[in-house]
Amino acid sequence: MDNQPLDGIAACVFDAYGTLFDFNSAARTASDELGDDWQRLSELWRQKQLQYTWLRGLAGRHADFWQVTGDALDFALATLKLDRPGLRTRLMDLYLHLQTYPEVPKTLRQLRSSGLKTAILSNGTPAMLAAVVRSSGLDGAFDAILSVEEVGVFKPHPSVYRLASDRLGIAPAALCFLSSNAWDAFSAKASGLRVVWCNRFAQAPERIPAMPDGEISDLSALPALLLAAPSR
Repeated sequence: MDNQPLDGIAACVFDAYGTLFDFNSAARTASDELGDDWQRLSELWRQKQLQYTWLRGLAGRHADFWQVTGDALDFALATLKLDRPGLRTRLMDLYLHLQTYPEVPKTLRQLRSSGLKTAILSNGTPAMLAAVVRSSGLDGAFDAILSVEEVGVFKPHPSVYRLASDRLGIAPAALCFLSSNAWDAFSAKASGLRVVWCNRFAQAPERIPAMPDGEISDLSALPALLLAAPSR
């Protein structure tokens, strides 16, 4: 993907899990209990978590992300036959205290010091997002923290992406959405946002409608892509 500077951007809107916060850090922190199973657990937990959001959205049977995350963890623990007292409780608590990716704090400071607004747009519940932002020391780093609970359906429903523009009062063409999840990035673009795909995991492009405006391997490349462009 040939990156060109994006002009006219007034705000950056970030997905949370996998983009700002390392979802693998929960199981990795519990590797003292999980041993070599921690990575298998983390991968299966994440896979089922996303699958359950999509299936609930298709079926019109919404439950909040905390329940979905717990259901996915239960599936992963049962599949790997990990039945240890207190393990589920520990992992769910660790999900509220995920680590940020290393470049995240500096990137946010650079964007905000340049005058750009910053926000989160996530499947997470308000309580989940407040907890992980607080535990990671990012209090005050966002102008808005937006949860799909406001619209009652998970990504990639178009109403979720419209929420960013509606709540920030900024036209979609002046919003830059960031996600490490290819399906999320492509869906946001199809919904009218400007999009930079943070392709942390070296994924192939999705075969779904719309193509992001740019692609970076981590968020440290974002300021140069936005701040090099003339503002309108």
